[in-house]
Amino acid sequence: MSLDVAVSATFAATGAEPFSIDVDLAVEPGETLVVLGPSGSGKTLLLETIAGYHDHEGTVRADGRDVSDEPPESRDFGFVFQQYALFPHMTVRENVAFGTRYHPEGRDPDALLSELGIAHLAERTPATLSGGEAQRVALARSLAIRPSTLLLDEPLSALDVPTRESLRADLAAIVDDVTALYVTHNRTTARALGDRIAVMHDGRVVQVGTPEAVFERPATAFVARFSGSNCVPTTVWGEAVAASEAGDDETNRGDASLAIRPEHVVLGEGGLSATVERAIREDNGVRVALARDGSTVEAYAGSPPAVGQETTVRFPAEHVVRLPGDDGETG
Repeated sequence: MSLDVAVSATFAATGAEPFSIDVDLAVEPGETLVVLGPSGSGKTLLLETIAGYHDHEGTVRADGRDVSDEPPESRDFGFVFQQYALFPHMTVRENVAFGTRYHPEGRDPDALLSELGIAHLAERTPATLSGGEAQRVALARSLAIRPSTLLLDEPLSALDVPTRESLRADLAAIVDDVTALYVTHNRTTARALGDRIAVMHDGRVVQVGTPEAVFERPATAFVARFSGSNCVPTTVWGEAVAASEAGDDETNRGDASLAIRPEHVVLGEGGLSATVERAIREDNGVRVALARDGSTVEAYAGSPPAVGQETTVRFPAEHVVRLPGDDGETG
């Protein structure tokens, strides 16, 4: 099944400025498209609009069928909520079976519970479940109706790290052959689950591409920063890209900023001098912040220099993306 979306809508909350979304997206059959963006970018509003919970202009097409004027229960979408939304007075089995009363061709609840490793919870009620168990039940309930498309609203965000990693691995297998639209602010989840990623900002999609394209070749300074790249002024760091590597002088123009991921920054092997501002140990090494002329670059190092010491910084040209007309603001 495919999903084609071209919607615009404006939302007015009491005491707040109206917020608009204007999005055009297509999800191919069997594809997982991840909508990645910060809180407040409109991701959940987009998902709820597609599901039929909000009035909108434009069209929502499920496998070519226009469902724009149909209520949520007729759109044939499975929705997995961030906060589970399980019925507290029903058992786990009853929750999973709930949607099948409207979809007689639905899947067997007990088979789904077994597939997700929670068959032993069938007679329990939601109040007795852990977060990970409750989210698996919510996922089973959405899959039970054999949805044309699965809509997932940050289903891992409320879970602790080990549970999130375990369920993310399960999700990767579950959505492998399902058409899915998944919204998240988590970069790791986006890279792990997305066949493609759409980056959303202020109600608009600002870049769509494969995970490699979005993370390695950001289209804007916002995408660069939000996806975890350094985005720094050429006036400060331009010479970190060796002239012989740059190929032309476009990379070093003063009105541009340079984007490069921390894992590609080379320390101690020539380039510009910079001072180690801080060093934070993480799972995959030490994340080092290096300051020069009021601008900061982050890099990973196995054995970083001590805080306060100077080292050299080099940007391999093949990993540098030039973003014209940006101020190179760092954060």
